[in-house]
Amino acid sequence: MAGKRKTNPAGSTNSYRGDVLRVLGALKVATADQIQRIGAPHLTFRHADKETPSKQRQARTASRTGALSDMRKHCLSENGGSTETGDSLRNLTLKGLQAASYELRRPVTEMGSTARGAGSSGASHPMAVNETVIAMLRPKPNMAKLAVDPPHVQAAVDAPDGIGTIASYWTEVSLPARRHVERARQGGAQADIVLTAPQDGVPLLFIEVDNCHESAEELADKLEKYARFFRRKVKDTDGKERPMWRTRWSAPDTWSGDRTHPPVLLVFNRLGERNLDRTVPRLAELTRHLWQGERQKGGYHHYDGRTPIIATGLGNLSKHGPVGPVFPASAVTTCSPLREAIGNPRREAADARAREEATARQEEYQAQVRRAAQEQAAKKAAEREARRPVCTGCRAKFTCERFG
Repeated sequence: MAGKRKTNPAGSTNSYRGDVLRVLGALKVATADQIQRIGAPHLTFRHADKETPSKQRQARTASRTGALSDMRKHCLSENGGSTETGDSLRNLTLKGLQAASYELRRPVTEMGSTARGAGSSGASHPMAVNETVIAMLRPKPNMAKLAVDPPHVQAAVDAPDGIGTIASYWTEVSLPARRHVERARQGGAQADIVLTAPQDGVPLLFIEVDNCHESAEELADKLEKYARFFRRKVKDTDGKERPMWRTRWSAPDTWSGDRTHPPVLLVFNRLGERNLDRTVPRLAELTRHLWQGERQKGGYHHYDGRTPIIATGLGNLSKHGPVGPVFPASAVTTCSPLREAIGNPRREAADARAREEATARQEEYQAQVRRAAQEQAAKKAAEREARRPVCTGCRAKFTCERFG
């Protein structure tokens, strides 16, 4: 035990450090509170009986704070400044990113930057990005790690699930617009979050977080860069040209029957002075050529070659999660859950009706074939019966054995 304490003076375990590496590897920079809420959500309920909120936070984050201290000793993590509310920020070093790549099972080349210096100005945007990930994840407490089962814990467990795991999220992902390495970032975009969770019905989703500091024109310019990246093609390993994003991520050929680009989610955090009631309609108008579909006779739209753009507020997302009706698409004013918002439910319904009608027609055709066969068989039986000879003596018809 003494040797272990020399190696890890703060007494952290491999599991604690693994939690920290996975969270910081995905988020780049975070507070101990955010690390705990993602990696060990059960601790939020275990220490709910402390006298003050500050003592509750200190108790529930103690194990992850100890892990961060030990990781700092081994040059895996470092202090990254503080938030505007005074919470300490932590980020990984290059050595820590390499260790996190093993935990997340990602290539080191895809781990991104160390986010050093993100806290120099309060890190308001990284904190909003982290809260967006937490709202999408909706981490649930592990009941096996709780000695008691109060009603509010069970309510948290029974709440709707989130999407993916922490390994499903990538932050600060460069979307190059040019082929030349040195100029790839010129004219390109950087996605705040990329979500890949095909197991939860979201194969690929790009997320842009805005603290309401940017104008509609600035946001529209970002979405133009997304569209430019989606249109960029490169030669794949088989020598054929394909969209570059398809060589980086696995995704279906169609979303809800449409050959669209990947969807983009805008998450607005009401922090700045921009009025969303004005910004969002203006943004929808500026980007109409990116998302507007072509109306079909069936009452739905085709979105081939378009980019599904949806939006929500961070407050609503945190409250209701991705399964809640908080995602209005650019083309509609009604809200719907995420999976519906990034799809084309009207086309899905029309396609389902078309399949049902085709099935009904096929069944009716098969029934007609069966009836025709039965009628033909009955007709042949009647003709055979009419040809059956009659005995000249008793006037009885020949039996089947005698008639043949």
